[in-house]
Amino acid sequence: MLPKDTILHNIIDIVKIRIKPTLKTHKPVIHGGLSAKQSDSNILDFSSNIVPITIPKVLKNTIKKQINVINSYPDIHCSRLLTELALYTKIPKANLIVGNGAIEIIYNFCNAFISKDTPVLIPIPTFAEYETASTLNNAKVSFFNTMDLSKHLQEFISLIPRNGCIFICNPNNPTGNLISKNDLLKILSSAQKFNSLVFVDECFIELVPESNESIISSIKHFDNLIVLRSLTKSFGLAGLRIGYAASSKPIISVLKKIKIPWSINSIAEQTAITALHNSSYFLKSISIIEKEYKFLTSKINMIKGFQCLDSKTNFILIKTRKNSSQIQRNLLDKKILVRDCKNFRGLNNHFIRIAIKSHKDNVKLINALETVT
Repeated sequence: MLPKDTILHNIIDIVKIRIKPTLKTHKPVIHGGLSAKQSDSNILDFSSNIVPITIPKVLKNTIKKQINVINSYPDIHCSRLLTELALYTKIPKANLIVGNGAIEIIYNFCNAFISKDTPVLIPIPTFAEYETASTLNNAKVSFFNTMDLSKHLQEFISLIPRNGCIFICNPNNPTGNLISKNDLLKILSSAQKFNSLVFVDECFIELVPESNESIISSIKHFDNLIVLRSLTKSFGLAGLRIGYAASSKPIISVLKKIKIPWSINSIAEQTAITALHNSSYFLKSISIIEKEYKFLTSKINMIKGFQCLDSKTNFILIKTRKNSSQIQRNLLDKKILVRDCKNFRGLNNHFIRIAIKSHKDNVKLINALETVT
């Protein structure tokens, strides 16, 4: 059977279809999750960084009630959800936008603000969709390789491009590192002088037990800042796809112009509203994360061939002696899925990533890891 890329090229050659040149070499990003490897519901999924608790009954009831309105179009403007997000974030509605998960906003942002030869700077290893969305728009992407951006801050700042864009994930996926608010403000100030945009992904910021280093309130002072958030991670709503972003009015205005109509379905919108009304339930996750992080790191570091890197959020990057793909396959045989990190730019096949789950599940993971050394 021919590879998919070869089939695409053959079809294009036969029918003479003209497509964007960047699509000819485009390769979709590989993510974690059961759909990436297995559809077996009995598999314990440590590869997706979701909160370690199930959603409360009030959210389940909301989803059931919304079945009765699926024959009607959802609100194209998501007005009620934006109102709730404004109360939750203390950011005016005019400075907010919602998307079908954080991914939609990343791609819309790149489609709107990144074009041919736009210089883009990305610290790596990090979430791969920033690079993919940028290259699809023919950007000139450069990378800054570091496992801890805070330790190399001045060097990074010296590389900020003029009239370009910077992507920063905070806390960073997959390393779990957290950049302080003060350091981010230094980056923002320097980028502003060079007329560059700064895209800060805070999708995991609410799951940091120790401190709040969010710079979402700084959108009031920096026109070049956009902050991305998600209800996927902190609220456990991955299947409903709700993301949002805060930025200056001009940036939000542009994003609204290119947003796909009705990208947020009515079930997702109402469930998100209910979740924001009951936001205290995810605070339980934070206490679990803090406790189980200490348990996991202490136990895994005792297993020969595994070393946990410091993390400030709900997942842990682990350096491995054995090949990461082999470890993933061995664990799958035991009905456990971890994230093989070899496809993260800046890492190799000696890193896996695990989400922090319940104590019972974490014990199962540790027992399984002890057998693959």
